Amino acid sequence: MMTKTILAIGEVLWDVFPDGAKFGGALANYACACAELGGPAVRVSLVSAVGDDDLGRRARLRLVEHGVNVVHLATTNDPTGQVNVSLDEQGRASYVFIENPAWDHVPTTPELLMAARTADAICFGTLGQRAAESRLTVQEVLRNAAPDCLRILDLNLRPPHWTREVILASLPMANVLKLNDEELPILAEMLGYAGTTDEQLRRIRERFSFRVVALTCGERGAVLMSEHERIEVSSEVVDMIDTVGAGDSFTAALTLGLLHQQPLVQINRWANSVAAYVCTQAGGTPTFPAKYRLRV
Repeated sequence: MMTKTILAIGEVLWDVFPDGAKFGGALANYACACAELGGPAVRVSLVSAVGDDDLGRRARLRLVEHGVNVVHLATTNDPTGQVNVSLDEQGRASYVFIENPAWDHVPTTPELLMAARTADAICFGTLGQRAAESRLTVQEVLRNAAPDCLRILDLNLRPPHWTREVILASLPMANVLKLNDEELPILAEMLGYAGTTDEQLRRIRERFSFRVVALTCGERGAVLMSEHERIEVSSEVVDMIDTVGAGDSFTAALTLGLLHQQPLVQINRWANSVAAYVCTQAGGTPTFPAKYRLRV
């Protein structure tokens, strides 16, 4: 079996909860989940930056512990990212980011562009493009991707850290889109699409020729839509601690399933199960029991 290579490019930070700091960041969560779930079938690298500080060194160690390659994790003179997290009564998280963290300054290197040319999948979002330097690196990585590379845009809107311009520039760079039920109305209005949820998803998929559009709906499960299929799966009922990292782990399972050409119904069931498990754990980068891992 050929090992699949995955690049995750974006933010790495520490989520500061009321009871302490936990490692995270959407693309860091995604990278850890891909490595955990994929095991020896994948080689996952995080493309980001940390500071020359204690949190940066701890972030490197945490990534390595989860099996993530850190050769493309730069060290800058800026502080390692932090975000203050607050949880509502249902465990849903809201975020306040520190200014000018290291992940706003991810450099473009020849080694990174070489890795992009041979990657089987590249995952990116909008938050990691809020600053010009990192945005340019994301664009260069995607520009150097092979034509058959799976390019996953996890929209991941974090107000006020997104702009219409970044979203509209990101959509054509992807061939898979993942968004949630709070983000769909924003994107549909931006594109001028009314109608039902399915009609909006279909028009978005057709306009940008996405292989798959994934819509996550929290406790109501998720919809995967391709040119010929619409697969809806209900979420599992669990004792939830928080939702941090659940969407990122869903995207990880989606990526792995698509890379290994699994049926959409199998991918959606697995991704929902993985996301539900993450909701039972504190923070966004849990270790996954063997039953959740990729079977090929």
